[in-house]
Order: sequence, then C-alpha cells, then structure tokens
Amino acid sequence: MGMLMKTADLAGRLRESIRIETDAWKKRGIEPSLAVVLLKGDPASEYYARAKEKTAQKLGIGYRLMEFDPAITQSELLGHLGELNEDKSVHGIMLELPLPRHLNPSEAFELIRSDKDVDGITPGSKLACYLGTEGLYPATPQSCIRILQEFGFGLKGRHVVLVGRGETVGRPLMPMLLREHATLTVCHSHTENLARHIAGADILITAAGRAGMVTADMVHPDLVVVDAGINETDTGLTGDVSPDALQRVKAMTPVPGGVGTLTTLILFENLLKAVGMQIGEGAHK
Repeated sequence: MGMLMKTADLAGRLRESIRIETDAWKKRGIEPSLAVVLLKGDPASEYYARAKEKTAQKLGIGYRLMEFDPAITQSELLGHLGELNEDKSVHGIMLELPLPRHLNPSEAFELIRSDKDVDGITPGSKLACYLGTEGLYPATPQSCIRILQEFGFGLKGRHVVLVGRGETVGRPLMPMLLREHATLTVCHSHTENLARHIAGADILITAAGRAGMVTADMVHPDLVVVDAGINETDTGLTGDVSPDALQRVKAMTPVPGGVGTLTTLILFENLLKAVGMQIGEGAHK
C-alpha cells in the first residue's frame, strides 16, 4: 500500500504563515481584502464563495462578497469589475465561475487588473506564469507542486505525465513543471492508450474532471500520484484516480484532503502577494 499524502500539516503551516503576514500588513496600516463577485443560482459557486468567506475570517483577512442577479448584463458586470479595479481598499478580485451563458467570461478576465487577479486567470497573469516572471499564478497548479516538494518527490529529471489541459490547472501547470526541469508528457481527451503513457511515468498528475478515469490496473508500484480532480458523484467527492490505486502506487493524494485543501489557502497567499505588488514591493516568482 502506498503512502497517502494528506496535506493537513502543510495547510496548517501555510495558514499560520498567512496569519503572520496579514498581521504584519495591518501593522503598516493596510488591511488585505478580497472581493468575490458571485452571480446567484449556482449552488456549487455559492458554496465555494461561502467557504472562502469562512477561511478569510479565520485568517483575519477582509472579505467582500458581491452577489448579483444572474440576469445581469455584460456591461453591468464589467462596470462592477471596473469599480473594484479602482477601489484601493480591495487588493484581490475573484469572479466565481461558471457564468450564465449570455455573459462572456473572457471579456471579464481581460478587464480584471493582473495585480489583483488572485485566481491567475487574466491574460497578464497567464503570460507571467508562462514566462516565469513576477505575477500571480493559479492556485491549484501551485498546490500540486508544493505537495510533491513537501513529501520529498523532486521533479528534476522525473518523467511527469499530466492528464488534462484545461485553462485553470493543466495549461498553467505545463510551464511550471518545465521550470522544475521535469520531463513532461501531456495527455488529454484525444490521447490513445493512456495506460501506456502512465506505465512510463515517475509522477502522474490528473486534472481531467472525470471520476475514476485512472483505474488501479493502470498504475505501478513506483508511481507517485497527485490527483487534482474534484468530481461530485452519488457517493460524494472523488478524484480522477480510483481510490483503489493507492494499493498499487508509491504515494497518492486523497480526494478530499489533498490538493484542494491547499488551493483555497494559496488564493489568500496570492492576495498577500497582490498587496505587495500594488504598493511596489513585488510578488514572489
């Protein structure tokens, strides 16, 4: 049976680090604050927005939840985002997804200031992530890499198979993994014989959003698995990798209790980096 890479201890240390840095900003007269824009009607989005609010309270961070009718027009949405861009008391902006079909998310992402983009979704943030320059990188990819580092699984020279090429996890992970000197294979919905690719991997990272797509017979005893998939099923939350695979791998993250545990905290860590960028002290690369 492989090692279960639970992230509670790492999350606890990160939580304390964020509290300390938040207090340091407050002593300088700055109260870090996150504004979340939520269009009502999507239960999952509402749940995650409330969960972030509770986390912010525990961290001592300001949190402004702005709820709007889902019938809001594109121009109205952009107007609210523009106001948040100009509001100096707001250091981070997050737009909860998905948006109703009549709205254009790309226009919204283009409008949000990159130095307030805690989600790493604006064109400027994506470019910074690709180039490895100063900026706010997406939280889930950061979480994947930190977990590997925490448990002593270095990426340099390792063959990493990444399953998924989505905008929020897979695509930003690609340059981040390459900067760690991993040898990278990207698999996706058109990849043939996924099991053959996994057979040659040292590390498997999944971000496909398909429950149990990687089964126990597809893995091997030397494999380290980071499961970034979060899928709602009749039996609860599950990842992209079957839980049975833990019996046949070296190590594996649980779902829940793995990647997702860190992701929300890293959003708030990004917020603190955003504060530094806005007052000219920069963000960590």
